Order: sequence, then structure tokens, then C-alpha cells
Amino acid sequence: MVFFPFNCTEPSCTARRRCSADELCGASAVTTMATCVWTPCEGRAETEEDGAVIVKFSNGHVKNTDQLDFRLFKHIDGVNPRKKSRRIVAAESDRLAYVGSNFGPGSLHCNNLCRYFVGVLDKQTMEMKVQRAQIFNLQPSIPGETVVNDDENETKSYRQKVDDLIEAFGTTRQKRALSSRRLNEVGNETLQKAVDRAAGNVIDQKGLEVLQQEVADSEAQTEVALFLPPFNKNADKREDVYPFSGLLSPHELDALKPAGEKMAGLTSEDLLKMRKDSSPETVLRLLECLPKDPEARNRQACCAWYLLFLIRLAQQKKLYYKLAEDDCPRLIYNKVRKIFTVDTFTKGRVKSTVSASMQVKLASHCLALLLHMGDQTANLTLLHRDLNISERKMLEVAKAMGLTLSRPQEEHRMAFLELPLVRYDRHPEERKRKKMQ
Repeated sequence: MVFFPFNCTEPSCTARRRCSADELCGASAVTTMATCVWTPCEGRAETEEDGAVIVKFSNGHVKNTDQLDFRLFKHIDGVNPRKKSRRIVAAESDRLAYVGSNFGPGSLHCNNLCRYFVGVLDKQTMEMKVQRAQIFNLQPSIPGETVVNDDENETKSYRQKVDDLIEAFGTTRQKRALSSRRLNEVGNETLQKAVDRAAGNVIDQKGLEVLQQEVADSEAQTEVALFLPPFNKNADKREDVYPFSGLLSPHELDALKPAGEKMAGLTSEDLLKMRKDSSPETVLRLLECLPKDPEARNRQACCAWYLLFLIRLAQQKKLYYKLAEDDCPRLIYNKVRKIFTVDTFTKGRVKSTVSASMQVKLASHCLALLLHMGDQTANLTLLHRDLNISERKMLEVAKAMGLTLSRPQEEHRMAFLELPLVRYDRHPEERKRKKMQ
């Protein structure tokens, strides 16, 4: 009898295989062809979980298998489909023990990819009896060492495992880079300790509440700087706090002169028609009371056209090149697209749209422009209606700009720029909640 393991993907009890005697028996003297019949072993179903066990030793070949005591262990849970097929093979000798399993990190993946069988050939009848088999990789087992190593590997991160490999098998350059990186990590830890010590000293000197207030003020200034127009905190005059040149430069104002001349030449009938077409009320009131001086009138009309363009942008949420029949000057168009819009990719095209943060930025610039056009006074009620934003958000923008607000009982909330600027609490409601807690 000869044990012959082979691999098959579609086993069948009636399958037949024609092979030479050299393949079956390993005897070079026999050259006649023979037919072997594939039949399962008696008393064993081919679909049964337990079958023959094929073992191989990871550290070499065993010369004398009689000195080994083999044992097969199966999982006690026979209902769970994942656990009922788990097996452990143990081989013990006088000197060392070997253990292998068909699950876990040390198992062979070949048992999951294909099926193995062991055939026993009868040379006289040329009939081979087939039995299902599993391959186990037996490794030396030292008591108390394997479990510790597994725990260490589980706790190590991927970066640490790679560093261990570089330390053991890496090149000189890789080891030098690893040593340098570890020294940098030690330096970072030392720097962090020094920063913590310095922060503790500052807290002891100034106090925690003062530092928290300074951090809140710096955060507020950072957030405000994202959407407020150019700001001069050292200004002595009201008109210099939010300088007009930061809203419209002289070159941009010159580019708006053709559109401003048309705006200055509008009659009362034209304004009535614009009101029927739902034009912004803020712009209409400015056009109704333009100054009579030609230079001041043209300048105010240019600002009104630019304000109308910004309000339409906030209403439509998209940037268009035309405003009514007037073409927007290329200089103004590029400036507005760069400052007040974000590029979005929709339906294969790139469009300039107005996001929520850009809408707040538009509101602050419109408010600053209104202050210059209205002697540092602006109507917040009309502006927030024209911009399609809530009154609360409009008040937050005005407070962030440090403006003085009129009383809430009035029909229209007005904003005034006065020096020194008013400093509002950022989140008074949140502070009340914290005190209540």
C-alpha cells in the first residue's frame, strides 16, 4: 500500500482517472497502463468534516515518527458553523512538542482555497480508496513563549512592526533614517514637556480666566477677518475704519463710470419700473436721493450700481456676466468672482457659486459700502431683506463690525459707525447656559 495525496476540485465517488503505474506506485519498472477506480473509504462519507490528517514540520523532516505521540483536538461547539470545523493537531516527543491548527494566523490558507485527498492504492486490484484530508503545519511549541509574542504583536502598530523589520533586515540607509526619526521623536517629547512647563508658568502668572478671554478674542478676530472688509483699527476718523479704497479701488471706480452714468440718468418713471420689477429697495432709496453735484452724483451712482450687482449675486447665488442690459466690467467681474464666490463642478461645467460663508462676506461688504454712501449710517432691515438673509445673521455681521445698533422697538433697525467701536460679547447665550450649569 502507498499513501498518495492529491488535489481535486470536483470529487465524485464514481470519478475515474487513467494514470501510469509510475504515477501511482513510483516503480520505474512497470510501464503498463492501468485504470484506478475512485471510491470512498468504508464507513466514511465524503462530506464529513473529519478526514485524514497530513502534517508537515516547519523546522525540517522527522526521521522516526514512531517516537511522536499525535493527538487531534476538535472544538466543543458543534453548532457554530465557524467553530465546529476548528481542529488542533499536537505531536509530542521526549524533547519537544509540535502544535498546528487549521485556524488563526499560523494556519495554512491552502485548506480554504482547495480540497485535499489521500488515496490508498491496492496494486493487485488497482483500486484506490480516497479519503478527505487537511494539511497542518506543525511548529515547535515552547510553553509560555508563544502567547507572549502574540500579545506583543497584537499591541504593536503597523509603524512599529515596520520599524522592527528595518532594524532586523534593513539596509544601512534605512537603519540610519530610523535612528534619526527616533531621535526626532525624543526631541519632540522634550519640546512638548518644555512647552507644557512654559504654559503652566504663564497660567500661574496671568490666571486661567484672563488667558481664556485672550484666546476667545483672538479666535473672534480670526473668524471676523475671514469675512469682514479691510479694517483699520488705528483709524482716527469714522470713514477710515473701513476705508473706501478697500471696497473699490480708483481703477475699479473708473471702470464703473459708464454704468454709473446710466444709473445717474434714471428718471422717476425708470425708478418706478425698477420697483415694480422687485429691484432691491436699498438701492432704490439711494437712487432717489442722489446728490446734485455732478462728481458726487456719478460717484454715488457707481457705488449704487456695484451695490446692486452684489445684492443680485447674493440673491441668485450664481455669478452672471450681465446685470440687466449692462455688461459688468471685466475688472469688477474678476474681483467679485475671486472674493465672493467659490468654484463648483456641476454637470460637466465649472460654475462660480455663493456659499453660506460667502453670503456673510457679501453682507459685510454691502454694509460697509452703505456706510460710506449714507454718512456712516445703514438700514439693516432693508439690507437683510434684499440679501435674503435672516435679521439675526445681519445683526451678527453688524456687531462683528463694531457698529452701534438702534433700539429693537423701532420699525427699522439702523446701524451707526461711531468711535470707539462697540465691543460685543461673542456668545452671551452660551455663557448664561454655562453659569446655569
